[in-house]
Amino acid sequence: MNRILIVQTAFLGDVILATPVVSELNRLYPNAHIDFLVKKGNESLLKNNPKINSVFSFDKSQGKYKSMRLLIIRFRKNRYDLVVNLQRFASSGIITALSGGKLKYGFKKNPLSFTYSKSFSHSMNNGMHEVERNLSVISEFGAKKLIRPELFPSSKDFSAIVHYQRESYICIAPASVWFTKQLPIEKWNQLIQKNASKKIFLLGGANDEALCSSIVQNHPNLNVINLAGKMSLLESAALMKGAVHNYVNDSGPLHIASAMNANVTAYFCSTIPAFGFGPLSDESTIKEVGNLTCRPCGIHGHTKCPENHFDCGNNIIL
Repeated sequence: MNRILIVQTAFLGDVILATPVVSELNRLYPNAHIDFLVKKGNESLLKNNPKINSVFSFDKSQGKYKSMRLLIIRFRKNRYDLVVNLQRFASSGIITALSGGKLKYGFKKNPLSFTYSKSFSHSMNNGMHEVERNLSVISEFGAKKLIRPELFPSSKDFSAIVHYQRESYICIAPASVWFTKQLPIEKWNQLIQKNASKKIFLLGGANDEALCSSIVQNHPNLNVINLAGKMSLLESAALMKGAVHNYVNDSGPLHIASAMNANVTAYFCSTIPAFGFGPLSDESTIKEVGNLTCRPCGIHGHTKCPENHFDCGNNIIL
């Protein structure tokens, strides 16, 4: 293998959980030129990764089909020996099918998988971790079954957060895109009170600033600092690595913690770890409510509890 392309155009966490495929292909083919396609906005996750040559972005803002066409033209010029598509949506399947790759591997769930050289099962009902599912696509080349994801904050990223590290601290990432995957704010308030003697950083993106600000306002006499929207993803990763502990939902920051092998507690509300998105840090804890007949209520989260009680979040014991 001389040239390889990996495609994962889903969310932040999905890109992180695809990095073991990069690591294994680099181990197996150390001289190969490995490129990666992400959706616009996720490029920074792969910055500084010494195993990746080029990162391409699928930018729908310039027109979905125009972006696809430009990417396909570029990829065909690159003459890839192997294209590995880890995304299961049609757009990534079209890009893969028309990429000109000599070998095209991906999951059977992609509607364009009939065009692949080989396609593989993707099930969330067999207890496999998502990393295992991803690595199964390249297993025939000798890939390991399960390895930890990787992120590579630079020395500049670590330097940018040094002034936050003058005393021990914990990190809390309280937000999620989905209501039913997010621990209730009352629970985060309780957790902060339990750690009242510690310095606490609230992490998240710019869209999470309001939530984090409201949490800070509930604890005016404690050392709780809102960093949502104020740090890059790799700066946040560096901060999480140095934390005494991290507290997260079943969301992107969970996978950042795994990639940095950071101590973490993950709260699973409506979703379950058996779907394959649990933590991979050496020191990790999962908190969830068992014996709920309504849980899980789906593979993804919901904007409100379908049963109107949200017991899977309200009854979690911190």
